[in-house]
Amino acid sequence: MKHWARWTAVVLFATAMAWMEAATVVYLRTLVGRLEPYQANPLPIDPHLSWVEVVREAATLLMLGTAGWLAGRNGRSRFAYFLLAFGVWDILYYVFLAVIGPWPRTVVDWDILFLIPLPWWGPLIAPASIAALMVLGATCVVLGEEQGRKTWPSRRAWTLNLTGAALALGVFMQDAVLALATGSSRLEAVLPTTFNWPVFLPALAMMAVPVVELARQLLLGPTQTGETGIAA
Repeated sequence: MKHWARWTAVVLFATAMAWMEAATVVYLRTLVGRLEPYQANPLPIDPHLSWVEVVREAATLLMLGTAGWLAGRNGRSRFAYFLLAFGVWDILYYVFLAVIGPWPRTVVDWDILFLIPLPWWGPLIAPASIAALMVLGATCVVLGEEQGRKTWPSRRAWTLNLTGAALALGVFMQDAVLALATGSSRLEAVLPTTFNWPVFLPALAMMAVPVVELARQLLLGPTQTGETGIAA
């Protein structure tokens, strides 16, 4: 199978997975009268379901990782296809939620994004912007494979990317971390009111560095952008 055929297959898989999850979420939220997640006590109303939700999130990552593994032919391309699947799934999940309605209404509506290792909160545009970088970066790697070129970010780019990712995670989880630091045992009751854009935006810029570098490699060739950080 050619590279673009694998790219298309992964995108179709992630699209179908996004619709399935969006529909399931709407069903469940309708049953318990909680279509909008940004409300008091946002986590599962039955404490027994908390660990079930954590395992479900881990299973989602495993499914996306498996898609990347099956589509790729080496470590570099497998990781790229995983990022592609993750990014497409994440973006279209919110698109499909909006299509089904009535939430979200805008890109700045808040959602509880993840529970591992602590609850993440943020406006939808924040995780969606990271997901868009995943899709763009992965597509650059696939395009390089199609052209027979080993496009990959340098170690410097990866260092900046990982630093930015750590900062972004801190922003998403800062309210949960503060709750733990103050001795609160009720993480399910945490409901953030502000988002730390002054930290998140520079973090997003750092996460974008590998994508910019990959694009430059495609346009100028790898010899113009420096030595790649990871071998094929």
